[in-house]
Amino acid sequence: MWQDLRIFFGEFCRRHYTTGAIVPSGRFLAAALARYVAQPGCEGRRILEVGPGTGAVTRRIISVMRPDDHLDLVELNERFVARLQALFQTDAVFRRAAERSRILHCPVETLPGQGEYDLIVSGLPLNNFPPETVENILCVMSRLLKPGGTLSFFQYIALRAMRMAVSRQAQRRRLRGVRTAIQKLLDGKRYAAIGFGSTYRRHGFTTCGCQKSICNDP
Repeated sequence: MWQDLRIFFGEFCRRHYTTGAIVPSGRFLAAALARYVAQPGCEGRRILEVGPGTGAVTRRIISVMRPDDHLDLVELNERFVARLQALFQTDAVFRRAAERSRILHCPVETLPGQGEYDLIVSGLPLNNFPPETVENILCVMSRLLKPGGTLSFFQYIALRAMRMAVSRQAQRRRLRGVRTAIQKLLDGKRYAAIGFGSTYRRHGFTTCGCQKSICNDP
């Protein structure tokens, strides 16, 4: 755990733009993001985790995966990739899914295919990105999701509002664009939203978060 904290904090200092937090996701957020993995579904599901970092949410996903499920993890940061590779070799929880898991060291935007995954779980810090990047990422994840599949992701809603209130015009314009890009995905979709204020207080934040799941209707 302490090793993960050191790695995560170091990458936050080096690459705040893509890391987005000073510590890995807490257990409550991890459980929320992975809750649809635990629900009954078709056999032999394909699951994609986007932005697994040091594996906090991954651990929860593996814990509730069924024996015939397969997991792909797409991660851009090379230090996080190295940590995930080590976990699949040495950690008891990760090792039991090692033969059914792949680590893809690349941007999610480069993944090919359409309708590849039954479940997609994303831990990306969308508030940190330009609106066009957010829209592109969400479009790619929607493309990769099978009809009837579920996309689970989260956002710091109150934090974005607070940043908009104190930021300069260019930053406010960017954050409004991020909000619009996310809402564009949600419009016309069936989705569930769950608030997690306590999760972020555990991380030292005084804001509320929200986990959303999107059902890709066939």
